[in-house]
Amino acid sequence: MSSRFLPAALALLLAAPALAEEAQFAPPDPVTASPFAYAKSGAKAERGKTAEQSGAKVIGGEVAAQGAWPWQVALLIGGAPVGTESQFCGGSMVLDRWVLTAAHCIHMPKDDGSFADLAPSEVSVLVGTNTLVPGSGDLIPAEAIFRHPSYSGTQFDFDIALIKLSRAPQVPYQTVEVPDAEYGDLLNKQGVTTIVTGWGLQEGAQPSPELRQAQIQVLDRELCNTAMLEARAQDAAGGFGYAVQTLGLAETDAYAIWDDLIARAPKPVSENMICSGTFEGGKTSCNGDSGGPLVVPVDGGGYIQAGIVSWGLSATTGRGCEETALFSAYTDISKFVPWLNQTIAANP
Repeated sequence: MSSRFLPAALALLLAAPALAEEAQFAPPDPVTASPFAYAKSGAKAERGKTAEQSGAKVIGGEVAAQGAWPWQVALLIGGAPVGTESQFCGGSMVLDRWVLTAAHCIHMPKDDGSFADLAPSEVSVLVGTNTLVPGSGDLIPAEAIFRHPSYSGTQFDFDIALIKLSRAPQVPYQTVEVPDAEYGDLLNKQGVTTIVTGWGLQEGAQPSPELRQAQIQVLDRELCNTAMLEARAQDAAGGFGYAVQTLGLAETDAYAIWDDLIARAPKPVSENMICSGTFEGGKTSCNGDSGGPLVVPVDGGGYIQAGIVSWGLSATTGRGCEETALFSAYTDISKFVPWLNQTIAANP
């Protein structure tokens, strides 16, 4: 990362300074920023009516076989009927009454800009089915919700939460194991095969009533960070160049300030995250998959859950996900096993 983006920005502004004047910045819309609010508002249902139907599939994925991924659950709006319109996130059964999910699924932005956890009554958990249709699976009320205390709604680090169910499921299901820190380090290596599952938006922004899966692989975290920071620098360069021109800064000062800005920028993919995708792109998780599992096949059969679907790249159209994205970010569960054990033990 360097100041190589700066000359292009300055040249653009010298040629057409009005472009920067038209840029507008607005706070995120609480409806679209929150998976729960997005589903509850009806916007998800409306998008499903108008989305393209042809060739719809999970981005780069396929329909999961019935009975596959028996730990996968769907988070639904409490009191709403089972369906794609009421489903807002995914999760996984880690114990008979405990569901692992993402903190951003249950920590919602409010109209005044603050954040608050959902009340348990606002969430139901559908267990034991791959199909989001009325009468399928076992719909269980949430009894309690636990968000990692270090998670903030303004960023995706520490994006992990637990939901305690009001009772154990009464349909066939399985729990999934999670790795400890040592094993987690072995899984978070470039080239490790991973599988992401969920009911999130497909190509064309169409919700999926059938659970889908996509095989991807762990990518080097620093390569992902370099790609993300370069993209962010390109986006920021225009506004910075305009500021340099408006304030009349000397070029040497502008370069020094730019380099300092880049050096201070936080890495998008933190040490608490796994970067997974493909080098060719086109396979990723999408809206509605949040909170769901990223699993790794282990020797001798079976799977272990390495990650939780956390965040990805938005489509440039503003609708759905970037379908050519090389990767998405997943919470590295192995970093949080002590918190998981402590939370479960303190809430029998």
